[in-house]
Amino acid sequence: MIVRTLGEIIGTERDVHGPGWNSRRLLLASDGMGYAMTDTIVEAGTPMTLEYKHHFEACYCISGRGEITAASDGVPHAIEPFVLYALDKHDLHTVQAIGGDMRLICVFNPPLTGGEVHGPDGSYAAPD
Repeated sequence: MIVRTLGEIIGTERDVHGPGWNSRRLLLASDGMGYAMTDTIVEAGTPMTLEYKHHFEACYCISGRGEITAASDGVPHAIEPFVLYALDKHDLHTVQAIGGDMRLICVFNPPLTGGEVHGPDGSYAAPD
């Protein structure tokens, strides 16, 4: 059984930052679950264009408000507490928090290994 608190992660190698985001990696590949789970803060005022070419991602908003827009259709979707979005086609998308930070619980498959940050194309590197 794995029992872990957010407080145990903050300030460790599982607490990963990038421009406009902070991802606290609750579960990683090394935990053996077959997926990764993060507690992620998207900072207000920082639109991020991302494309997880090697991962599927599902995000569940637990606080704040934002918007996600798929490049394929340009339709913005409101994100607020208790809304999930899933990038089931490795979708190129833009996500941003509006009016304050947005907090998401995110699941990745295949699982993250820990130190991933977005590359120039907005993706994480392919898993080994």
